[in-house]
Amino acid sequence: MSAPLNPDDRPVEEAVPTVADLTPEAVLPEIGLPEPILPEIVRQRIMTLAAAALPGLPADEIPIVLRKVARFAPNRRARLGGREIAAQLTADPLFRQRLGARIVTEAGDLGSAVTNGVAPAAADPVEVAALAYLARPSGWRDLIELAGDVVRADADSAALADRIRVAEQRATRAEHDRAVARVEADKLRDELARVREELGQLREEARNTAKALREAQAAQKRSADLLATEKGRATRLALDHEAEVRRMRSRLADAEAAAATGKQAAKDSRAVDDARLWLLLETIGQAATGLRRELALDPTDRLPADFVADAAADRPGVPERSRARAQDTDDPGRLDQLLALPRAHLVVDGYNVTKRGFADMSLEQQRKRLITGLGGIAAQTGDEVTVVFDGAERVHGLPPAPRGVRVLFSRKGTTADELIRQLVRAEPPGRPVVVVSSDREVADGVRRHGAYPMGADSLLRRLARS
Repeated sequence: MSAPLNPDDRPVEEAVPTVADLTPEAVLPEIGLPEPILPEIVRQRIMTLAAAALPGLPADEIPIVLRKVARFAPNRRARLGGREIAAQLTADPLFRQRLGARIVTEAGDLGSAVTNGVAPAAADPVEVAALAYLARPSGWRDLIELAGDVVRADADSAALADRIRVAEQRATRAEHDRAVARVEADKLRDELARVREELGQLREEARNTAKALREAQAAQKRSADLLATEKGRATRLALDHEAEVRRMRSRLADAEAAAATGKQAAKDSRAVDDARLWLLLETIGQAATGLRRELALDPTDRLPADFVADAAADRPGVPERSRARAQDTDDPGRLDQLLALPRAHLVVDGYNVTKRGFADMSLEQQRKRLITGLGGIAAQTGDEVTVVFDGAERVHGLPPAPRGVRVLFSRKGTTADELIRQLVRAEPPGRPVVVVSSDREVADGVRRHGAYPMGADSLLRRLARS
């Protein structure tokens, strides 16, 4: 196939037809006639020719759906856009005519012959059929059908040649098999003679063996009689043994039942003792809790003798504050005494303490300093420590909590005071809970639930002392 020419370099007689040159008969499809069924090799050749000639058309003559395909690489155009090209060739006669005119022109003398409805004898029938489909001259369907017949004839010839070749191979294998069969037949004759000779020997041996078998059967009968006698004796022994085993199992079951009864009795007795002990301890604990709540006793750092000594040494120079020190909620000594109670729980109103003691710092620094100090108290006392702050959405740069310190933030819509009261209500009656807050409402609320309220200054002094 000749190389495509530029539009300005083509001779006048080989120029691609324009829209004005195309007649309605050339553009309109054959009315009432379906598209012919193309042989696969012809269809592939049409796609190859159309994909190669597609970029040579002006952009305005290429259907919109094929403009993207025209920009594909040559080796990808027919493979990826073949379906769209085939659809346009069938549905758009004007596009097929334009594209066919270009392909026929590039085909040279073969294209001219096909346009005139002539199929050269030496030409490839597939190429002729592809050009006839695109140019569609008079009798183009016959050219396509002729190409199909040629392709089918070639396929039939190839299939016939394959059959002949297979038949020849089978004949060769059959001749070989006959030769092998003759050799095997000779071997089998020799083997038959040898087997007949062995058969005579085996018959003699069979007679001797039958005589020996009869003697062996007689001996076996005698042995079977002896075996039956021994089996009867063994059966009796086995029955006696099974009866003994049943008796032993019955005794074992009775012993296990007695042991289970004893274990259950011991377990019930232990459960009764545990229940009595638990009831006694529960009664004592509730009595002690009720008594502590009834008397409203607070821990004290003074003994009765101290009051006697103060009365004996009552001097005007002794300030009233020193005598009431044990009742001062801002006294760090009292805080130490409360934290020394068994299993004490220290709950701290975070911002109430930090804004009272570290107001010049940022909230992040306030939180960090307070949490670090509470970590030291938790390490020294071993008590449970919980610090509560307002507003989880305002937390930035929170340091990791030290061991023994729980850091909580109130949720949106609640305050730290409400969370502190929830913590106090959650504790069991009788457990010492110390709440540090200078908010009187918080102090009064937790006191009603049995907690010990302490002022923020007591904790600040305690931290300063550490």
